[in-house]
Amino acid sequence: MGEELTPFRAKFNGSLRFEARPERLTADSGALLLRDLMERMGLVKWLSDRLVDSRDPDLVTHPFIELTTTMLLLLAQGWRDQDDADVLRHDSAWRLAVSQRRGTSPLKRRVREPGKELPHNPPVPDGLASQPTLSRHTAALSTSENQEFLRESLLETAARRIRMMRGGRRLRYVTLDVDSLPIDVHGHQPGSAYNGYYHRRVYHPLICNIAQTGDVVDARLREGQVHTAAGGLSFILSVIERVEKSLCQVASVRFDAGFPEDELLCGLEDRMTGYVARVKNNAVLNKMAAPYLKRPPGRPPFAPRTWTYEMSYKAGVWTRERRVVLVVLERPGELFLHHFWLITNWTEEQMNALDLLELYRERGTAEGHYGELLDVLAPALSSSSRTKSHYRNRAPVNRTDPVDGFAQNETILLLNLLAYNIMHAARKLVARATGKGWSIRRLRERVLRVPARIVVSARYATVVISREAAPMWQDLCTQLARLPPAPI
Repeated sequence: MGEELTPFRAKFNGSLRFEARPERLTADSGALLLRDLMERMGLVKWLSDRLVDSRDPDLVTHPFIELTTTMLLLLAQGWRDQDDADVLRHDSAWRLAVSQRRGTSPLKRRVREPGKELPHNPPVPDGLASQPTLSRHTAALSTSENQEFLRESLLETAARRIRMMRGGRRLRYVTLDVDSLPIDVHGHQPGSAYNGYYHRRVYHPLICNIAQTGDVVDARLREGQVHTAAGGLSFILSVIERVEKSLCQVASVRFDAGFPEDELLCGLEDRMTGYVARVKNNAVLNKMAAPYLKRPPGRPPFAPRTWTYEMSYKAGVWTRERRVVLVVLERPGELFLHHFWLITNWTEEQMNALDLLELYRERGTAEGHYGELLDVLAPALSSSSRTKSHYRNRAPVNRTDPVDGFAQNETILLLNLLAYNIMHAARKLVARATGKGWSIRRLRERVLRVPARIVVSARYATVVISREAAPMWQDLCTQLARLPPAPI
């Protein structure tokens, strides 16, 4: 590698020189920790047993599960572009992290003998897969069968993490937060559209997470211009059924003002699933609220005040009357009172107005998790339905059908969410060890993006990190060692 970087001196310090040496160095040693976490959770085996590989075995170099692991770890480490795999192809940490082979064999590189060409399809992977291979793998994951397994893996990862950290016990009660997220796209991706509410071109997926644990449990990609509640009933009922089978005993739902439609509310009520949501203000609700928007006698205090009032309300398109709670807010220094409405199917005996308001306000935690997902992983949904016009600078012999760009973008979204759940599991382990809260970004910068040198002996590969990074790794490795065996 010495010839790839001509040694030169720094102008500000003549004693400082730069050069490249043929050593096994990496800036992504945390990929090894994430792979170990996936292995201890049994996620690699779970995916390997379910994902369908339709390729010709005689033409396969990279196993299907290795390609999936590569994509998950690349996203977790912040490598959003599949071209990055070419840059990291011979990185020792990455070769070890994605390989299913044991020992130091993943580090062995093919050497071209004089007068012989290297085989185009070697029987054993020589580093990470190329960008075209990862693109074909994305298409393979986008079949309806594989995509359903990816969707199930979100809840499976969350359930395994929670049970492993709770000694095998499920949660008694969880509240599912359902929301729609705008994901910006560039260009005319299939299904994307300009959304008048967000004032930009987006996809508008439905995502469900658990605020109290931080895990994402399901997602579904939708076109950019659809209404917030489109497809909400089937999505929410499906999530509840699966969550109550594998993660908790009782689940309730919490959502924003865009969701309360009669069909969705009736579906939850018929199933006797508790819910709380905001209701958009309208002329009827404003008239109902008017008598209560008055301050009590006396000087206003310097602290904010809140009042709640119980009422019943039936919108014109609703089939039944429902309990609503008027929440009136007084903010210091403001002349007028603020108000909004909550709707629920819990009775006042089951949950009073103040407890209902407190439960709804916990929705802010879920929105924080969504913001962290968009900020740190920033899913890049850029697949489009283009036919191949050239191959190796020549017209292709066989014309192939264009890919389903929308399905591939949904697959990329699911992979990003699964990578988020894996990083969230690592974040929870570090938080338990240190007793402090950790963001996903801080986890990546402090623990996962740690430079290292790989030292290879006859039987072992030793990852050498700096002393400054050692305490964080010690905390995480200790917690990994304490995890119980993964469920089968």
